[in-house]
Amino acid sequence: MSRRPARAEQPRDTGDEAPGNQVLTLPNLISFGRLLGVPLFLYLFLVARADVAAVVVLAIGGTTDWVDGWIARRLRQVSRLGELLDPLADRLYILATLVAFTAREVVPWQFTAALLARELLLLVSLGVLRRYGYGPPPVHYVGKTATFLLLAAFPVLLLATAATDIATAASAIGWALAWWGLVLYWVAGGMYVVQAARLVRAARTPGAAA
Repeated sequence: MSRRPARAEQPRDTGDEAPGNQVLTLPNLISFGRLLGVPLFLYLFLVARADVAAVVVLAIGGTTDWVDGWIARRLRQVSRLGELLDPLADRLYILATLVAFTAREVVPWQFTAALLARELLLLVSLGVLRRYGYGPPPVHYVGKTATFLLLAAFPVLLLATAATDIATAASAIGWALAWWGLVLYWVAGGMYVVQAARLVRAARTPGAAA
């Protein structure tokens, strides 16, 4: 069998169930709700300066990160739209929070730059894959773990600035989660780059057999 890149969709991390074309499913509605939480958080944090409410929005967005995927598998409602919405919501939450936190000096710009550099690396890798007919690589558990840690760290770091009586403990916990999340985020990025390089090498090899 040829090892040239298939033009069909790449396998996803959804078990043995093939994704369907459903739109109005419970998991997709949860993902849409998470997307709506991004501008709400930015308004509460940067405009209204309602930090406690912003903590609540962030906490809900972070804790529901795994809920939509779990429900999709449980109810057999895995869909192509859901596979796009879930990582999109994750990235928008992370990027929006980074921008807002940097603007109000909750996190240093160096931390933000490190995360944004990883996103840039991944965008370049995805661009290369698309040139050879591949879609995004399957989501890896290391990347999901990194995203979970970061989404858990952000509300705790914000809580440290909003609640002075627990600021020390919250800051220590938040930064522990954030640094572990950053490290795993780069580990997952490196794994995606290695995977992309292998696919490109296989595509460039004439007559390579699987």
